[in-house]
Amino acid sequence: MPELPEVETSLRGIEPHLRGHLIDRLEVREPRLRWPIPPDTGERVAGQHILALRRRGKYLLLDLEQGVLMLHLGMSGSLRVLPASTPPGPHDHVDLCLDEGPCLRFRDPRRFGMLQWTAAPAEAHPLLRDLGPEPLEPAFSGAYLHRRARGRRAAIKTFIMDSQVVVGVGNIYANEALHLARIHPSRAAGRISRARLEVLAGAIREVLAAAIAQGGTSLRDFVQEDGKPGYFAQSLRVYGRAEQPCPNCGARIRQRRIGQRSSFYCAACQR
Repeated sequence: MPELPEVETSLRGIEPHLRGHLIDRLEVREPRLRWPIPPDTGERVAGQHILALRRRGKYLLLDLEQGVLMLHLGMSGSLRVLPASTPPGPHDHVDLCLDEGPCLRFRDPRRFGMLQWTAAPAEAHPLLRDLGPEPLEPAFSGAYLHRRARGRRAAIKTFIMDSQVVVGVGNIYANEALHLARIHPSRAAGRISRARLEVLAGAIREVLAAAIAQGGTSLRDFVQEDGKPGYFAQSLRVYGRAEQPCPNCGARIRQRRIGQRSSFYCAACQR
């Protein structure tokens, strides 16, 4: 599944081509995504200017003159800016066609993505209103994690992957940040000191910022908006490296399941 850096990469790729443009039409070839696209969505967005583009967690938000167009890439979604005349492929389900000819094409082979229009502020939408802070913004800190973790028995890896605690820390980046902070992924969140959580907050920011700078992780189903794969996978320290040497100490990287997700860690470095 595309994680926060992949979504941020997509946002930065499409934003210059969409911001300020008029939506000519919304062409929906397959409305049956994770939530069906309402049949009146095209009528609601056509003729509106795209005032701004932003991201909240893994949701892309297109602020229109009236309402917000919300888009989620799901497990296998990707975006392209193409001439409207480009023939669609079998999984190209939606085109957002602009006034000057190009279109934003949404491709989603597994159809777990989402495209919905909301008249209310996006932050009030049921999918967004309970989300935690953005990990790259000032509200996210070790002090914040310490307050939220107080009394929690959940594994720290599960804790930081909870979108109501902090958004966008998916499985890959949780593994990487915990290794960088030298915290064992199964340690109870409520038993970690504020000082160590400060280190973890910094590690989360560092790992995500590095992934964004390098274009996102090359997952099997994700490519950038220009069709090229991301490159952060080349820099992964522990994820997917079971039995290989730890880059810190050389000990064997171990793998186990925590919260139904594969976890990679160094038992020698991470405590």
